[in-house]
Amino acid sequence: MRPIDKADKIQDSLNNEMITLSKYESSKEWELIWEDSFTEPEIDSGKWNFVEGGWGFGNEESQYYTARHENARIENNMLVLEARQEEYEGMAYTSAKLTTKGKAAWKYGRFSIRAKLPEGQGIWPAIWMMPEDMERYTGWPACGEIDIMEQIGHEPDTVYGTLHYGVPHTYTGESYKLPENEKFSDGFHVFTLDWEPGEFRWYVDGVLFARQNEWFSKSIGTEVEQTGFAPFDREFFMQFNLAVGGKWPGYPNETTQFPQRMTIDYIKVYKKTDK
Repeated sequence: MRPIDKADKIQDSLNNEMITLSKYESSKEWELIWEDSFTEPEIDSGKWNFVEGGWGFGNEESQYYTARHENARIENNMLVLEARQEEYEGMAYTSAKLTTKGKAAWKYGRFSIRAKLPEGQGIWPAIWMMPEDMERYTGWPACGEIDIMEQIGHEPDTVYGTLHYGVPHTYTGESYKLPENEKFSDGFHVFTLDWEPGEFRWYVDGVLFARQNEWFSKSIGTEVEQTGFAPFDREFFMQFNLAVGGKWPGYPNETTQFPQRMTIDYIKVYKKTDK
């Protein structure tokens, strides 16, 4: 999860194309291979790791991530990540970040997450993926980063899907805005990424809003440039976090209400079949 310069971000928007994903979750072309519907009373340690700490995470964020029940828990068969305004280990806020690193990772697939997002100045929820082998292409950003969904809380009707890659650092993606003044904090929505060799596609509630099929891992034209689908040609793990503050969303102010929650109903991962 990295900041995106709004004035510099994103390519053309598919010529305003909005395509509905046919036979959405039940398509015979996709086979369910991993899921978490949060039916157990506690977060499954066989699937998830807690990230703990408060060092800004490269984005000058203001939260301390903890493994406490106050910040991450199962509630009504859903995963709740909760950001709280409280002094903790020298930071002004607490929150949570979970990853599947070392426990589940995927090379290509469909990733569908049904979630309800928070809102407010300085609030930054994200669903994203990083490679198990960070150093294969000399570390970030050349190693690649896949942002399935990011939102900055002062734009509660908009989400972003983005790829980070390359030396020099390059990021490309698109945004999706809900119609009729709706907000992602009003209810649950399904965020889906289809990742196939040579192409990524992002959807909200089955509506395609972004497609990418061009990227690179090293400086174009140099002898160390990688070919093929690099750096998105190996396994990536998934992570969920609810950040507070940072260079992209800015910082909470008097309008920001706490606590804020990111609530995840389910996570489903599919692989493409030969059918």
